[in-house]
Amino acid sequence: MTITSSPLPLLTPELRQLWQKWGLWLGLEKKLSPLTLEAYQQDVERAMRFFLSALPGTLDTERLSTLEKPIFSRWLAWEMNQTFAKNPKTSKESIKRSQARRLSSLRSFFKWFEHEKKLSNSAIFRLRGPRLNRSLPRPLSEKEALSAPTEIACREKNPELVLRDIALFSLLYGAGLRISEAINLNIGQIRTLKNTLRIIGKGNKERLVPLLPEVIKPLEEYLKVRDPLNGLDKDSAFFVGARGGRLQPAIAQKAMREWRREAGLPESATPHALRHSFATHLLSNGADLRVIQELLGHASLASTQIYTLVDEKSLLETWKKCHPKAS
Repeated sequence: MTITSSPLPLLTPELRQLWQKWGLWLGLEKKLSPLTLEAYQQDVERAMRFFLSALPGTLDTERLSTLEKPIFSRWLAWEMNQTFAKNPKTSKESIKRSQARRLSSLRSFFKWFEHEKKLSNSAIFRLRGPRLNRSLPRPLSEKEALSAPTEIACREKNPELVLRDIALFSLLYGAGLRISEAINLNIGQIRTLKNTLRIIGKGNKERLVPLLPEVIKPLEEYLKVRDPLNGLDKDSAFFVGARGGRLQPAIAQKAMREWRREAGLPESATPHALRHSFATHLLSNGADLRVIQELLGHASLASTQIYTLVDEKSLLETWKKCHPKAS
């Protein structure tokens, strides 16, 4: 099947405007991050391309409301084939996760479509999505997490980048930040740093993260070389790359990838694993689950509860303490 590369001109003006308004709604009301918003819009664009190629003529709101379940099933199968063709080594689970997200994106668009045009299509909601395996977070051990910042940074030859990496990876483990939250920090936030850091997380949700002295110190050390004269604009990036632009996630991911290979660690040892380690180690040392939820910025406690399954040591100790047969 030949898929047109430019779907929007083949949509009716009304449907094209609806697609654009949906994007604005996702950004302003749902407060999706720019990257997530872009992914959702691209998912729906790809679906529209498929429908236009599978069905002759243009696509308008009336026709969109009458699409039936078979065409949605064909679209989902096409998405799976496209992902596999792009990278034959992609795991089945990764393909299923890609399908699930694209189905979620299209359902979101159809919900908005129904709200705006009072035209519904139940077929997309009757479509069964892929069944995903629930994977548990895989944290590092306390020893590995504590040594990670220095061991990763020592690979750099530039002294400034050494200090940068120590500060960055100390922040990921010591405060449980997402990599995107860390690299989006600005100079002004670190200049005025005391014992807490104001973080803008997923969905533009704001939270206060307390910082230990062991985390603050490397941040201050890096600030001295990043802005020695205290003359940079407060909105300048705090973490920067070798060329001076805001640090890209791929650079941090590559640094940790090279470290884990040398250390003989599994592929799950990524920057995000330091966030998992932060939560798991807090829980294993007695922290309250609600407190961990707030520190991580989870909207739902269910997202945080998964760490109780990871903390096998505490589970075993609870079983020994509470079960009648354990005595």
